[in-house]
Amino acid sequence: MLAELHDEPQNSDCFWKSGYDKKVSPRKAKKKKAIFWGIEVPETLSWHDWKLGKEVIKHLTLKNVHRKAQKLSYRAPSTPSFLTVFPQPITLNPGMSVRLPVVFRPSEKRDYEDSILFMKAEGEFSVSLHALLPRCCLSIPAAVQLPVCATYSATEAAFPICNVGDLFCIFDWETSGPFFMSPESGTLKPGAKCLVKVIFKPEVAGVHYATATCWFGGEEKQKRTIMLKALAKYPCLCVSVTGKKPGKFQDVLYFGSVPVGTTVEKSVEIFNVSVVDAPCIIERAENPLLYGYVFSCNMSSDVVPAKGKLLLCIRFQPQVVGEHSTDYFTITSAGCHLKTVLKVVGSCKGPSVSLHQHSVSFDWINLGESLMRTLKISNRSDVPAYYQFDIDCKGSVFSLDRPSGVLEGTTTLTLKVTFRPTHPITYHRRVACLVHHQEPQYVDFFGTCHSDTAKPPILQKRHISWYRTNMVRGLTFYPPDILSEMLKSEKLQMDEKGALMLPPEVMRHYNNIEDDATICPSWCLTVRLRAHTYEAKQEHIIPQYILDVPKTFPPAVCDTDTYCSVLLSNTSTSLITFSVNYTEECPSVLVKPSLGHVIPGGHQIFLLYTHPVTTVLQQHVLSLELNSYPAYTKEIVLQSCGQSLRLLLEGDGIFYFKPLQIGTSSTRMYTIKNCTRLPMVFTWRIRQSDRKVLSVSPTTGILQPYEAMAQAWTFSPDKETKYVLRAVVFVKWKSPESPTDAHYVLRVVGEGAVGTIRAHKDYLDLGNVLVGDQKSYSIVLLNDGICTLNYILSVEQLFTGPHDPEEVRSDLLALELEHSRGTIPARSKASVRIKVRPARRLQYTWKIRYDICAPKAAGLANVKDKEEFLCRVVATGVYPTLRITDACTTGTARRNSKMHIWKLFSLDTLNEYLERDPTPGELTYKVPTRHSTCLIPPVYTPLLLDFDFGSAPVDSQPTCVMLLLENKGVVPVDWAFLFPSDQKMDIERWAEDVDFTPQELHQMRIQDNQLFSVSPKSGTLLPGQEESVQLSHRHDFIGNDRLPVLLKISHGREILLTFSGVTVEHDQRYVHFASTKHVFAPVAVGRSHPPTQIYKLYNGGSMPVTFEVQLDNLMKTQEENFQHPVFACLTPRGEIPPGESGHIGWIFSPLEAKTYTVDVVIQILEGDSTQITFQGVGYNPNYVEEAATSRNFFSSAIIPGSARLTVPGQAATLSHSRICLGNIPDCTKAGRLVFLNNILKSKAVVFNWQINAKEMVLEIAPNSGVVQPGESIPCFITLQPTRNPYFCRVNLVCEVYIQESLVQYERDLHKWEKEKERQAVEFTITEKDLDTKKKLTSPSVRLSDSAETECLSKSSPVMRKYKTLPPIKSQPPPSQPPGYTERRLPLDKDASQVWVKPEPPTPLSLHLDVSARSFAIEDFLSNFALDFPRYFLSRPYSAKPSDSKLVDGSGHRNRTDTERERLALAAASKKELEVVTDILAGVIRSLLENGHFQKSVRKIEDEPIPYFTQFHSAKSAELQDSRQGSTIPSRVSVSTALDHEKDGEGRKMRQEASPSDLPESSETFHHKQLRVKEIISRQPAVGNLVELLLENTLQNIMIEASRGEVVLTAQPRVIALPPSASQRITIPASPPSRV
Repeated sequence: MLAELHDEPQNSDCFWKSGYDKKVSPRKAKKKKAIFWGIEVPETLSWHDWKLGKEVIKHLTLKNVHRKAQKLSYRAPSTPSFLTVFPQPITLNPGMSVRLPVVFRPSEKRDYEDSILFMKAEGEFSVSLHALLPRCCLSIPAAVQLPVCATYSATEAAFPICNVGDLFCIFDWETSGPFFMSPESGTLKPGAKCLVKVIFKPEVAGVHYATATCWFGGEEKQKRTIMLKALAKYPCLCVSVTGKKPGKFQDVLYFGSVPVGTTVEKSVEIFNVSVVDAPCIIERAENPLLYGYVFSCNMSSDVVPAKGKLLLCIRFQPQVVGEHSTDYFTITSAGCHLKTVLKVVGSCKGPSVSLHQHSVSFDWINLGESLMRTLKISNRSDVPAYYQFDIDCKGSVFSLDRPSGVLEGTTTLTLKVTFRPTHPITYHRRVACLVHHQEPQYVDFFGTCHSDTAKPPILQKRHISWYRTNMVRGLTFYPPDILSEMLKSEKLQMDEKGALMLPPEVMRHYNNIEDDATICPSWCLTVRLRAHTYEAKQEHIIPQYILDVPKTFPPAVCDTDTYCSVLLSNTSTSLITFSVNYTEECPSVLVKPSLGHVIPGGHQIFLLYTHPVTTVLQQHVLSLELNSYPAYTKEIVLQSCGQSLRLLLEGDGIFYFKPLQIGTSSTRMYTIKNCTRLPMVFTWRIRQSDRKVLSVSPTTGILQPYEAMAQAWTFSPDKETKYVLRAVVFVKWKSPESPTDAHYVLRVVGEGAVGTIRAHKDYLDLGNVLVGDQKSYSIVLLNDGICTLNYILSVEQLFTGPHDPEEVRSDLLALELEHSRGTIPARSKASVRIKVRPARRLQYTWKIRYDICAPKAAGLANVKDKEEFLCRVVATGVYPTLRITDACTTGTARRNSKMHIWKLFSLDTLNEYLERDPTPGELTYKVPTRHSTCLIPPVYTPLLLDFDFGSAPVDSQPTCVMLLLENKGVVPVDWAFLFPSDQKMDIERWAEDVDFTPQELHQMRIQDNQLFSVSPKSGTLLPGQEESVQLSHRHDFIGNDRLPVLLKISHGREILLTFSGVTVEHDQRYVHFASTKHVFAPVAVGRSHPPTQIYKLYNGGSMPVTFEVQLDNLMKTQEENFQHPVFACLTPRGEIPPGESGHIGWIFSPLEAKTYTVDVVIQILEGDSTQITFQGVGYNPNYVEEAATSRNFFSSAIIPGSARLTVPGQAATLSHSRICLGNIPDCTKAGRLVFLNNILKSKAVVFNWQINAKEMVLEIAPNSGVVQPGESIPCFITLQPTRNPYFCRVNLVCEVYIQESLVQYERDLHKWEKEKERQAVEFTITEKDLDTKKKLTSPSVRLSDSAETECLSKSSPVMRKYKTLPPIKSQPPPSQPPGYTERRLPLDKDASQVWVKPEPPTPLSLHLDVSARSFAIEDFLSNFALDFPRYFLSRPYSAKPSDSKLVDGSGHRNRTDTERERLALAAASKKELEVVTDILAGVIRSLLENGHFQKSVRKIEDEPIPYFTQFHSAKSAELQDSRQGSTIPSRVSVSTALDHEKDGEGRKMRQEASPSDLPESSETFHHKQLRVKEIISRQPAVGNLVELLLENTLQNIMIEASRGEVVLTAQPRVIALPPSASQRITIPASPPSRV
């Protein structure tokens, strides 16, 4: 591996080559060269090995590598130590070079440095000159990055060090582990290099840094450092058996059943899942009890590459048939810290040979004859079987055609058995069939031979069975005759099988058989002999054979027999004799046969037997002598060992459980191991009293030889205490013939405890979470107890806020636990990750509880009945909320009121929509996305709104509306206005549909010409943040413009806004109707004075319009309602100036509590007619309060009270943009205070309130003035008494100018008018025949005004001689709407010389919306009695007829009649109106000229006082005055009564003051003065004067406070006045005054 080297810049010229101490002469090294503007020169000239007093010359070569000739000059070195030829110009042709000699003359022993400067036209460059003293210097990289390495492994990297000095350099490295340097020291000649290896041997994983220091030099040591960097990681090895599913690791390798004597090889893959190479060691697990290994591995160590695998081959060679083998291999890595255990399992299978019959009966034959029978032998196994029948076919009456051979797997062989008797007797022989690696099989051959003289009983199979039974019982020692006698004498009895019992006696002859039960089969004795004919010392035939000998006897229990077989195969062409001498050499082993021969190509099976007594390993050595020659003796070595029950318990028989929660359970694995070669059966037994606490699974099982098995132990404490439990495992051999068993004791130690879980924070507030979004948090769970706790978490969800319980019941749980189950160790903590995803805009509360549980075997959980509280989590689901908080207009619509804009843009409805929750369709695309392939994208929202920009003439200024967006929510809001083009995906042109619909063409025209624009179109608002958005409509084309724009709030609402605007022609009369439906404010049924309501029309054109209201449908409605005018139009005709609003007065007077509707056509003269639907609702005042309807009126448009938007160039602001005077009586006045603020710091502003004649009910003081920079001026808005119920909603406009621009305009206008007057009297004579011959030049500047008259020059021919001054040009006519500018003026050749009349500066329009509702006094008192004392009744000085009519309730009737008359007059023609006017004028004129009428009028003043006025007294007046605050006053004006009373009192006083009267007393005079004062104080003028005085006083205080002269919030001061000297002591002092 190559290392990553970071060379130092100054040594970048040093690089290494392979080898050590290879010298590279610096003089022979290629010098570095540079090219400057085509001149190639060396960067440096260096002198080495110089001596004092000797000159050293070197040449500096300059070469032209450019295509053109080069000229340059140079400057000689500045120091006298370096010399060169005299500087002179040098010219180099392409490819040519010149050598410049440089002489170095050292004068002292030091370092020299200088340079030669070369100059060209393009610039300068220099060549450095160095002459340095000999020194030691090493070039070493700054850092070395070593490859990543596994812990306890090693990696290395090499880097070069170079001696760049002039002296021999001895270096020595110092470093710290785990880094090592090789070589650690050395010597370098000048210019020599060597490679240094860095060896990295980490023991801990992590990033390792170290600094290696290299010391070098002679007497003065120098050092250089190099940074060593390396990364160490722990390797991770996993074992997987090949052929299994990828990704699933399995650490058990099964070989299955393998034929004996064969070798099977399987492989496993060792995967390295880490990123580092992992050296590993493969070792067999240590097992001192295992004597023979049947498993082997092909390697002992290797390296597994990173993210790679290693193939490990395991071989299995079983030796003992039926033995189950188990072994373990350990793969160790990372310094024996990480171990992976591989378990290998296999079993040995051998042949399975069986005889189809275990006896062959030949019945009887005559002497000299032979009989043949068949015997079938089968091998059910797939392993070939070597078989051999232990019979000498040549010397026996029974013979087989194939007494030995090989029986292939799963085959059956039929053998021929021949019976050739030689004597007339019974014959029986039990023949053993020896099978290699299998127990022998036995077969009985029997038959009987008869002769002419002897006919023995026929031997049957039952006789052989009886004989074996009798042999077991010892009766075979008696001859048959004795047995017959004893049977006859009943000394013996026959059992059901023919068994007999007698004392033992030797049977001599078997011919004396008298009874069938006493028949005894014949015996057969085989004598094995061997001999040879070789002479002494003569070598015998060399045997060629194969001997298959097992290494050990099969395992057997101590003091039992064990057998094994040996196969001797003769591979030669000659016979082999054999002899086994076991009686002397190895008496513990019995060999059968011990003597014999093997025919050529045949084989001999030996059966070996031993009887181990102890568990000590015994070695048996047998000598097999072949061909009777001692030199051909083969030693057979076998081992045997008796097996006794031995079980290994993990942990020396002690098993510990951690402290555990009561009521729960813990399961741990405990391992037991069979330490014998025989399988054993184990059984666990636990006390009955401990079974509730302790259990094990499985309780019983089979352990194969040397197998380790883990059992699952479950500890379930039921009380808080320490447990020491006892369990016993009983083991016995699997073979039923071994009844012995053993037991081992296991001590189990545990503890029951009580534990609880608590949360680090029991209350967690996640704050606001976006609906549909996700917020995560980790809850820290603490376990302070001593036991590990298994817990199950449950969540209960609660809602807070308006919601439908049935609807939210089906909602999913909004809090998701990363895992609901877990384990917390003792005295530790754990984290549970929660994810909150609210689905609604509600406040969520989740109660998290926990249960302590214990897993059972079935996978269920034993949960406690009571859940414990853990913590409470609170979160609030929110949507991004946006709100329009302010709006203002500029451009053409600057005179529109804020209320009008609020209505045109439906901002109330928009804010209402924005407050609602989005529908699922609106969340189809949660963020702005180009999702449509159509020009008109699909709509996923049900919310549609119109943004009406109004109307304006063509080529006028754009209509601009600024909206203030505010984030009223608690999460950031991403908003965007998406035009159709913003939602369309970019597709290839060939894929677009070229057939466009008219609607698509209309939208394309609008978007291409940018008739509608939004700036900015998108943005992000943090909570509480505001941003203004400008929406504009350009009036470039005549017609109606409509464009759907989607207002998209990411993760929130989606509202489709239809931008609409109208552009009209210049001469078109056009009224813009925002809607074709108007709803009047609800009016109570039965009101005598229904209020007047206003319907507004806006003239959006440049021409004044005249409107007429068609009253036909109103008359029909009146006829349908019993001639009652439900709808009355007070302004059936009117005129609206351009850019202004017209008011139509309406009275809605319902008869019933229902909804009334009427369609009224409004005709625009020389324009279009529009039908408007007027709707009104009448309500029953007994069920609906008047205050509720008033609140609806005042809150119909929720516009801000103060302006929050400022337009560019705005100079002033109003403290309020809306004033609500509320409900007031119609005979009072109400006022508010508004401040006009100058926000400029250096310029004064001039303001002027514009009040229309229709709005004279409002007074503003002051209505104009100047506001200095930074100052504020109070403006008092007063609503005068309306005298009639009225819905008042007035838009006041305050025009603000910058004083400086206004003064400049007046100056320019004055100059322009003065020049106009001058040009009006000045002219130029242009006749050529004048004597003077002098031409007067015309003024260079001409005035332009519409007042110029040209008819004068045309009427008189004399004037034609003279050239008049050019006409003056004025600004656009006043009929144009605000913002209109003429864009298409014809080009005049003298336009540059026209002096246009100065235009006034464009004012800033500040809008103030004033709203109020006035009531008749009786209606006000019936609905707002508690508010009545807050108002001052402005009483007139004289009685009005209308007031008197209100007393008897006839006012409404009269008013209705008046309204009828008005309607009749409105419906009358012009001629009818003229006739009525003429008649009334004649009547009035005749009355005024009638003298009698005049006298009658004068006599009215002298008429006597009416009778009823005499009952009025001072007491009643005082009583009435005292009750004014609590009683409901009458609307009857008392001024007339007071006047009459005053006149009456005056007459009385005049009568009393006559000379005939007596002088009045002082008391009477004082009473009269009080009476006069009372009368004066009750006059309306006095009350009005007092009210005006208080009003002015309060206004003065507010003005002084606004100027800072009075601080209204200052604390009051108490001033104690000194006592007056004139006061008596008995009189108490007056209280101190408060200032």
